[in-house]
Amino acid sequence: MPTVQDLARLLEAAAPLAYQESYDNAGLQCGDPQAEITGVLITLDCTPAIVAEAVRRGCNVVVAHHPVIFRPLKRLTGANEVEQTIIAALKNDVAIYAAHTNLDNVRGGVNDKLAEKLGLLKTRVLAPQSGTLARLITYVPNRPEDQQTDLAGRVLAALYAAGAGQVGQYSDCSFRTEGTGTFTPGTGTQPAIGTQNQPEAVAELRLEVLLPLHRQAAVLRALRAAHPYEEVAYELIKLENVHQEIGAGLVGELPEALAPAAFRQLLKQQLLVPVVRHTAFEKPIKTVAICGGAGAFLIGAARAAGADAYVTGDVKYHEFFGAEGQLMLCDVGHFESEQFTGEVFRDLLTAGFERTFAVLIAETPTNPVQYDC
Repeated sequence: MPTVQDLARLLEAAAPLAYQESYDNAGLQCGDPQAEITGVLITLDCTPAIVAEAVRRGCNVVVAHHPVIFRPLKRLTGANEVEQTIIAALKNDVAIYAAHTNLDNVRGGVNDKLAEKLGLLKTRVLAPQSGTLARLITYVPNRPEDQQTDLAGRVLAALYAAGAGQVGQYSDCSFRTEGTGTFTPGTGTQPAIGTQNQPEAVAELRLEVLLPLHRQAAVLRALRAAHPYEEVAYELIKLENVHQEIGAGLVGELPEALAPAAFRQLLKQQLLVPVVRHTAFEKPIKTVAICGGAGAFLIGAARAAGADAYVTGDVKYHEFFGAEGQLMLCDVGHFESEQFTGEVFRDLLTAGFERTFAVLIAETPTNPVQYDC
């Protein structure tokens, strides 16, 4: 039977914890990592009522988007809803796992699901992250006898399997340069090529690949395991390049331009919202930027991307002025912009595990905001 730890590994392969924001607290919130899963209940927020529903429906794991433990807890006395939730989970052996801004910042996550609901095409990351990539350079023998066994191919295959060589939607990416490597094996060495204390010059290939920094340890292990040399020469260089597939928000295109009123009607229908708070805007809406949750910090990025509309939640009064008449800023609500995140979790879990346990969407409402229309 899969364990809670297996579930964490699966979700973190899709949304690595390295991509969460510094203020966040994604990951396993409470529970035994070695516990076998009897069922998973998916929710946007975890509350005492959600834990009770999990117990009632035979689920010993709750997967939530928002972490229930967001700030450090100094005590567990049941004085507030957070403490009550954790106490209920511990009493009933229910593990709680949260994937928050790490799921916001990856393709296939929260924003891709929102884009899908709005029918956006040709989507790209609105605010790509920088400082998440590195370049690995290494050198392998390139003599005729080595070419017959394809040493370079063997090393590269190991690096690809460990997570290197991905550029956007292209995999198995590398660069090769021919050259000559020189070395003198010291006393006590067991060189794959050459003799102790004798200078050696070997035809070599210089191999270069990109890798995400959070895969560094795994990629270096793979390099050492696959490389023919006793001592593996390599360079690892952190890059400032933006990661095209990692970052906040998305921007895409509607299939056809809509009048502002028609676009707001689309938001109401597709996001099941009775009210859209928005700025005045009279031009047709074609290019749309989105960010699930509290996305006011990306208003400037949406303007810079040439968006006609920016859809997000939790926009404050003064932040609406940030539209500067250049786009229609639409606040559909925090919950409303993220309410379909459960479908992301469900799809990941059902595809990643055999049907040995139920994966259920919570029925208990958790949106604290109500509307009178």
